[in-house]
Amino acid sequence: MAAAEPKAVRPRRTRSKAAAAPEVPQTAGPSDISDPLTIREARKAAVWIGMAALVVLTVFMAQPLLVIFGGLVFAAMIDGGTRLLGRVLPIGRGWRVGIVLLGAVAFIAWVAYFAGSQIAAQASALPATINAQGLRSIEWLRTHNVDIQLEHFQGIAEKALSGVGTLTSAVGGLIGGLTTLFLIMVLGIYIAVEPQLYQRGVAWLLPSKDRSHFEGTAALMGKSLRMLMFGRLLGMSVEGVGTWLMLAVYGVPMAALLGLLTGLLAFLPNIGAPISGLLMVMVGFSGGTDMGIYCIIVYVVVQTVDGNIIVPMVAKKTVDLAPALVLGAQLVMGALFGILGLALADPMIAMIKIALERQSEKLNPEPAG
Repeated sequence: MAAAEPKAVRPRRTRSKAAAAPEVPQTAGPSDISDPLTIREARKAAVWIGMAALVVLTVFMAQPLLVIFGGLVFAAMIDGGTRLLGRVLPIGRGWRVGIVLLGAVAFIAWVAYFAGSQIAAQASALPATINAQGLRSIEWLRTHNVDIQLEHFQGIAEKALSGVGTLTSAVGGLIGGLTTLFLIMVLGIYIAVEPQLYQRGVAWLLPSKDRSHFEGTAALMGKSLRMLMFGRLLGMSVEGVGTWLMLAVYGVPMAALLGLLTGLLAFLPNIGAPISGLLMVMVGFSGGTDMGIYCIIVYVVVQTVDGNIIVPMVAKKTVDLAPALVLGAQLVMGALFGILGLALADPMIAMIKIALERQSEKLNPEPAG
């Protein structure tokens, strides 16, 4: 008996999940842009929005960025002294940096120990002397038919003397913004100890084709900044010590304080010299006409030496900046960031000029030969 044929099993139909899901319409969504003109304009808008956001971020981060730049300026001072010391002492860079820093600390300690109490006493008496001389000048002008309201002068004098009082308080030891100064010094020391480390780090962030150009620009900026700060420190030393000695020889009151103020204010080109000269002349006239005329002669001699010998000597090896440009930058930076912006305006403008000149040379190279 033949075996019965097995029944054919019909395959079971199953619906795939893909077939079961509803079909998604292939239409453009609200975020899809197919028009090339719209895409191009959207990219332009994104660039402008990004630039605006960068400007806003820079405004909010301006103070920390200014502190970082101050650290670079301080590092340039240390680096200049380290390179100068390397010409006579063939030792490691770290040791030379340490010697420069110890020398600076020793000088500050010497000034504070030997002249600190004397300068502090003179600083407390300076505002009263300036105020008395201002009133005498007003009376002299009024006797010569110059109509000046005393109330207006007193208001101006109070504002001016508040600035003088702040400066003399800083000279006396009550230094404002100690944290900012400390951060600038720490940043400067770290950068000065191993500058190549930070320069390589910044260069690594750039495309390979732009790194050699950045290295050249950084080297030129470093050299110019060192020379600029060397000239500034040399001018401060010559003006401060020269003023102090010449005033002390004649017996002008507050000679040590006026010398120190003249040296400190010499760090601010175009602005510091007139302020220190005005203070010197007013103190001089408090001791008589002859003393006042002598103070005018001292101011002219000191500024002539600095302007005709030191500044041209340094300007040959650094950036040539127009005085009006520097003064405008100082006014803007001083209004925005106070004394720190005022002090850093000159080196900042110099570095910006170098960067723009280097970029111009890159885009428009001179033909060889």
